[in-house]
Amino acid sequence: MAAKETTLLDKPPQNHRLVEIGRFGSNPGSLKAWLYLPSIMAPGTPLVVALHGCTQTAEGYAAGSGWSQLAERRGFAVLYPEQQRSNNANLCFNWFEPDDISRDAGEALSIRQMIGHLVQSQGIDPTRIFITGLSAGGAMANVMLSTYPEIFAGGAIIGGLPYGVAGTVAEAFQRMQGRNPPTVPRLQSVLKRASNHRGPWPRISIWHGTHDQTVRARNAEQIAQQWSGVHSLAIEPTRSELIHGHRRKVWLDAKGMEAVEIYLVKGMGHGVPLATSSDRAIGRAGPHMLEAGISSTVRIAHAWNLATEADVEEAEAAGNFARRGEPDAAPSTIERALRYARSRANTASDAADGKIAKVINDALRAAGLMR
Repeated sequence: MAAKETTLLDKPPQNHRLVEIGRFGSNPGSLKAWLYLPSIMAPGTPLVVALHGCTQTAEGYAAGSGWSQLAERRGFAVLYPEQQRSNNANLCFNWFEPDDISRDAGEALSIRQMIGHLVQSQGIDPTRIFITGLSAGGAMANVMLSTYPEIFAGGAIIGGLPYGVAGTVAEAFQRMQGRNPPTVPRLQSVLKRASNHRGPWPRISIWHGTHDQTVRARNAEQIAQQWSGVHSLAIEPTRSELIHGHRRKVWLDAKGMEAVEIYLVKGMGHGVPLATSSDRAIGRAGPHMLEAGISSTVRIAHAWNLATEADVEEAEAAGNFARRGEPDAAPSTIERALRYARSRANTASDAADGKIAKVINDALRAAGLMR
């Protein structure tokens, strides 16, 4: 193992505690980096990169999603990039800012530097690197998959958005609400232009609540359409099935391998789908960590060969399957801001475009969706 150039402790953290990586590169996006290493770490350990959502921290996302808990059980490492308030008042990754979502620039480059540093300093297997995230973190996961596809074996986007479909706050607002979506050729071309990569391409898993009012579920279909181009997939899924009452759609590539999948979690709002009733549950329910009777964390890890079928069965035992469409306990700051923006925009239908744009900008700035 190469000599460490960070502030990492000599021994792996216990009790799922995270250790900050002090230095990992030029860090043009001014992000923080936190790492979880399992107690038993074999050479060539896989790495999962987990990106938190708005208003969240690395520590909170680790505790709620259960990624560190599962990593300790199965012996892989987890990197948690973390946004700072100096970049975004509401701790959202800047998933639509051109300077942060281009290859070798801004926040995207910072995350790439974190990964490269861990491959060298911790002996991470460069062929088994995966990325996932929620909401703005899910959209940023898609940014990384699009701009650095050669780095990742797979990615999972939870409550996220397609890559490169918004460059302004007004466009971001429209995309989150599923309005005026780009055409499929545009979705696919912007992905192909994000890098010079020509394959193979990472496997894509998409998770979205059917009752998500913050980022509408239509975005899940658009992400699948975006990635279907590079994977040369048919328009219709190869198969569709119900898992604990939730719809799963799968597209197979020319080799018969699962290339893209969508889980539409019935009745769920904006958050990470979890199954927390079992004694062997992974993660814990909380704000945007939602009991759904299905564990996205364990199922994603299983798809990446980081967890077993037994892990899935144990995690989801006695789960509260198929939510009945109940609303979340309280609307989030982002949801309230978006509702306010929609109401003001509707009442200002006769006003100039600039005034409507200002209303949207003010609301999204208050929610931390813009700088």
